[in-house]
Amino acid sequence: MSVALSVAVNAQRMTDSETHSAYIQAVDEYVPAPGQFVNDLPIYEDGDDAAAMAAKCTAVLANDERGLVSLGGWGGYITFHFDHSIANVSGERDIFIRGNAIQSMSFTSVAGGSSEPGIIMVSKDTNNNGLPDDEWYEISGSADVDSVGLVDYGYSVTYRRNAMQDIPWTDNRNGSGVIPRINQFHSQEYYPQWITADEMTFTGTRLPRNAYRHTQTVNGQEYGEWVFMFMRYGYADNQPNAQKEACSIDIDWAVDAERKSVKLDFVDFVRVYTGINQVVTANIGETSTEISGAEDLHLEASLAAIKEATGIEECREDDTVKAQSYYSLSGQQLQQMGNGLNIVRMSNGKTRKVLIK
Repeated sequence: MSVALSVAVNAQRMTDSETHSAYIQAVDEYVPAPGQFVNDLPIYEDGDDAAAMAAKCTAVLANDERGLVSLGGWGGYITFHFDHSIANVSGERDIFIRGNAIQSMSFTSVAGGSSEPGIIMVSKDTNNNGLPDDEWYEISGSADVDSVGLVDYGYSVTYRRNAMQDIPWTDNRNGSGVIPRINQFHSQEYYPQWITADEMTFTGTRLPRNAYRHTQTVNGQEYGEWVFMFMRYGYADNQPNAQKEACSIDIDWAVDAERKSVKLDFVDFVRVYTGINQVVTANIGETSTEISGAEDLHLEASLAAIKEATGIEECREDDTVKAQSYYSLSGQQLQQMGNGLNIVRMSNGKTRKVLIK
């Protein structure tokens, strides 16, 4: 039986603006593994660095633009945030993540199609610096109960640069393989070109393979298709976006590194990484998670919870408790308090929300 752990929070984040959005505000990190759509979704241009590529991801994902970003092979990831902390509303799913999965049109009775499940992780800005550098918690999806013994929780893969050729990889299970080039469809370099290192290593959870060949006979001719089976819940790019509940997660599903349940009241950052290491055929290529957006499913509840949790207090100093540091609502450290709402970290470790008019 898992044990729920409570993670303390001293502050929640909310931009100092009159209105707030339910959709992604910005992408913080884009670190795809090699893949057939990498350097193409979004397009890499000479001179682009990590910040430029993250900005391109923001341009196609923020504000419900519904563009598409590919995460490449297993382990490749993206990190993003909203203009406010997302509250964990009891008994409800909290975050909807869009992908591009579709149902098979040839095998409509089968629960599958183009599913490329991505592992979802969440984090809280507990150090209040506005960066995704606090502890991460994985969202436990249906494979944890449906595929017991088939999920690898300590998996690691290293990819090696091999310009304009198949990209070789090795893992920590004595496995090896390649991300194959599919030149007739995607002629660009598959290794992310803004990454200067010749090796990329990712570590996390590997989901079991989900591709199966289905056949049927039509007019006396046998027809076959690779169908990528859906998982029931808890992953990105796993089921069609129209199945909104299946594409949404409950923050209560978060677990720590030991797979123990964690109780989070808010989250500030979301990360998605490709969860399956799978190449079906050289013509189909690698399984790669794609992301096309995300949404806070209860914006007003999140904003109300932030106001209730932080409050607005007058900052009173005495001989024993003093203001130690100041921050804006977006997490930027300030030299002194300014007009509007300020977060003040006190010498006793507590934080206060202070309104300066």
